[in-house]
Amino acid sequence: MSYSVGQVAGFAGVTVRTLHHYDEIGLLAPSERSHAGHRRYSDADLDRLQQILFYRELGFPLDEVASLLDDPRADPRAHLRRQHELLTARIEKLQKMAAAVENAMEARKMGINLTPEEKFEVFGDHDPDQYAEEVAERWGDTEAYRESQRKAASYTKEDWKRINTEMEAIHARMADVLARGLAADSTEAMDVAEEHRLFITRSHYACSHELHSCLGRMYVDDERFTATYEAIRPGLAVFMRDAILANEARAA
Repeated sequence: MSYSVGQVAGFAGVTVRTLHHYDEIGLLAPSERSHAGHRRYSDADLDRLQQILFYRELGFPLDEVASLLDDPRADPRAHLRRQHELLTARIEKLQKMAAAVENAMEARKMGINLTPEEKFEVFGDHDPDQYAEEVAERWGDTEAYRESQRKAASYTKEDWKRINTEMEAIHARMADVLARGLAADSTEAMDVAEEHRLFITRSHYACSHELHSCLGRMYVDDERFTATYEAIRPGLAVFMRDAILANEARAA
């Protein structure tokens, strides 16, 4: 079976112009042509396109992608193993950053009296003060912000490590509920949402169900939050919001 350039563009989520460009530079030349001279792509061509898009997503330039795919010493399984390793490394890095980003954005300035070396040890490549000015401007006059500041000022490096570990575990549990195909208003999802609310109250500031729902909406409305949750599992931002809203309805 073969496919037209329009069909392949639809399958892969790329433009027809992109496929034409790949053909022109010799990166992905369709195996067949119709009687009218139109491009026709085989299943093997689709496999190669998948490899190209994987490498492009990982940031490889097109000339390097071509060299990798045309290396006679590598087979498709070797490419998949390499891509899996690179993607896994990226996911792990993003997951480590996710907790720090959420802590910084959830209505508080971190206020950590640590050396730069200690900050990077706790938060990896993320700067915990990155959003401090924005947070202070948006919520500085609220009691939640002041309470969060008071708590943050007392936390040690070990306290922050513990808090980040707890948050990562909550995110992982919610991602697991999503992966199992359960609904956002299922008991399991709402229970994790409640655990998340209580965690915020315990670690940062008194988080009512109403305030928690505001946070849930922000996870979807603010692209930075959305990116954080999507890095953990695609669809998690919306699922997290919906579970939080369902939990508020259950409490009411």
